[in-house]
Amino acid sequence: GNAAAALSHRIFLIEYFLSQNIFEPERTDALLNEPKTCVIVYTDGGASPNPGLGGWAAILVSPGHGGAERELYGAEPDTTNNRMELTAAIQALRALKYPCRVELHTDSTYLRNAFEKGWLERWRKNGWRTSGKQAVLNRDLWEELWELSRTHSIYWHWVKGHAGDERNNRCDALVQRAKEEFLSGMSPAAPA
Repeated sequence: GNAAAALSHRIFLIEYFLSQNIFEPERTDALLNEPKTCVIVYTDGGASPNPGLGGWAAILVSPGHGGAERELYGAEPDTTNNRMELTAAIQALRALKYPCRVELHTDSTYLRNAFEKGWLERWRKNGWRTSGKQAVLNRDLWEELWELSRTHSIYWHWVKGHAGDERNNRCDALVQRAKEEFLSGMSPAAPA
């Protein structure tokens, strides 16, 4: 019936979307004016204990390809919540093949505020020092995020974690899955 036809159409769209390879890694340092392709991204990361075993996840949604989705996730044995939040955003942005307008949804105020409140720009100008003259934590990840943010036009959205947002909840479940797979000896799929 209609449900089977709709499912078949969605599977076709997902297969078509994946065949277009817009989510394959490719780096470019070109500055953008107005990228035409929009991708909606949801990210999450966490470690338990903190520091400890951590996982990250991202869901990429392409409205231009019928809402097709791609899920990414991975784990690290000795990390922190903040490193996993940053890694999720990095992996999502790395997965985009060409410059895009990115609507990035995160439950991490640390991640969002670094961009929205200008922290990252100030840290860079201050030689990777905070306003309190302390070395910026996670500098390696912030530097990569800075470069990726110059490739894509990113619009940051904060979502409350564990509050009913379907894709945020799915990311949280993928973070747990990544950690479980790591502990069971299965290596969670991580993009190259």
